[in-house]
Amino acid sequence: MVKKELAVESGNKSVLALLVIAIIYMVYESMSTDTAILNAVLASILLMLSLSLLRVNVVISLLLSSIFAGVVGGLNITETIDAFNTGIGAGGRTALSYALLGAFAATISKSGLPAMFAGKITKKLGTVTDSRQSQKIKYFVLGFLLLVAFSSQNIIPIHIAFIPIIVPPLLFMMTKMQIDRRLIACILTFGLVSPYMFFPVGFGAIFLNDILLANIEQNGMQTQGINAAMAMLIPAAGMLVGLLIAVFFSYRHKREYDLEKLEKVEGIEEESDTPYCGKTVAVAVVAIVLAFSIQIATHSMIYGGVAGFLVFLLSGTLKWQDSDDIFTQGMRMMAMIGFIMIAAGGFAEVLRTTGDINTLVSASVGMMGDSKLIAAILMLSVGLFITIGIGSSFSTIPIIAAIYVPLALQLNFSPLAIVALVGTAAALGDAGSPASDSTLGPTAGLNVDGQHNHIWDSVVPTFIHYNLPLMVFGVAAALIL
Repeated sequence: MVKKELAVESGNKSVLALLVIAIIYMVYESMSTDTAILNAVLASILLMLSLSLLRVNVVISLLLSSIFAGVVGGLNITETIDAFNTGIGAGGRTALSYALLGAFAATISKSGLPAMFAGKITKKLGTVTDSRQSQKIKYFVLGFLLLVAFSSQNIIPIHIAFIPIIVPPLLFMMTKMQIDRRLIACILTFGLVSPYMFFPVGFGAIFLNDILLANIEQNGMQTQGINAAMAMLIPAAGMLVGLLIAVFFSYRHKREYDLEKLEKVEGIEEESDTPYCGKTVAVAVVAIVLAFSIQIATHSMIYGGVAGFLVFLLSGTLKWQDSDDIFTQGMRMMAMIGFIMIAAGGFAEVLRTTGDINTLVSASVGMMGDSKLIAAILMLSVGLFITIGIGSSFSTIPIIAAIYVPLALQLNFSPLAIVALVGTAAALGDAGSPASDSTLGPTAGLNVDGQHNHIWDSVVPTFIHYNLPLMVFGVAAALIL
């Protein structure tokens, strides 16, 4: 069995290695024949994805792909490095936010909450003899996480801040029930992406009104009286189909994880190290509520994380002599996520500096002809690649709207169809991008014990279950509306 798995993994690596070689060859040919087979954006994103799938560290993949994009895009090494350095500055705040949230999450772990959850769930599971009852518990947990993720985009707009705080304490229960963490990643990503696509509250109001409609109007189409949420309902239905497939088909079976690894991380096996009582639970609840409240008031995860940490410290729940170790431990847990965000910012800036993003969008126009079907497919495909590369659907809209709105008007797409096209083109790739917080957030919560791979357990599952249906439903929306 082990030999078979090694053979399959070796085969996958061989295929991906051939893909990398093919990309380099095509770029070389395009440079030597003055015929652009692949531009810098397309080539570098394919390279980044290929390296990531080969299990090359995502930060290294982003760094190598940035240099590759700069060279292919006509920048010299100095210009490429300057662009990269400019871009990484924007990611510093996000990385610090992740680090402080990690410290806060580690403090919650030491407060005894995971031990309390583990004890109660263990007793509950010990009394469960009926598989139906076990399934009810499973779907209750899935529904709870979906509701929290959905609410984080509108009702309590804290985005991914809840994940490292809420998910790790639930991991013990999920591991005991052998729930596939890839399913949890799909549920969290659905809750992070789908609300802003069709629900005009919180981040949805920003995406639909302040960015999508504003950029469409800025580029020549009147948007008065247009309901962007209605236009995005069909694409959002594609996301729902992907979620249902993940829950009831792809990841419905049990998956085993090493419980000892999780117990060591959460401190569950040593009750003396994680005492809990009414006071510690109350302090933890106050700290979490305060952290979320301050984040909403200041629009900063940084101050929220610090406030929550200080509540534990000043209440005596966390000893002063232990605070430095816990703080460092928590920051280390989230460090990789922060570094990926920083590197992604640099990569995105290099792509912008090459100017090949606009070239890619313009090149797709020449291939469309007068066919609405081909136009819709190409628009969505280009949007997918841009969002995967820069990791932000919100930043993709200004890039593609400038060319796609006038083109769609020329092809006689209806106003609702144009809104659906541009909005879906931007949303495509948010799920499934190695550099998107919609995948990085779930990984941060699910990989605390090192048993959830960012690429194969978060990126690939969300890419398959959301981008493919979103592409189909996006094309349908463009043709139907």
